[in-house]
Amino acid sequence: METNDIEHYKHRLVELRIEHRDLDDVITRLANDPLVDELELKRLKKRKLMLKDLIAHLESKLIPDLNA
Repeated sequence: METNDIEHYKHRLVELRIEHRDLDDVITRLANDPLVDELELKRLKKRKLMLKDLIAHLESKLIPDLNA
């Protein structure tokens, strides 16, 4: 993997982690609202889970292959 790719992945990871954290804050606030739109809350939770999976995938790309 080239240095440019590594830097791109690291930058993307930072962006995704920020979005994931922000979504967590929004979900927490909405979950405490008795008038919350349950469908919107469900969509936000699904997006947060997708971000978590994407973060894990990018982190695994940055870990050097032990068999190399």
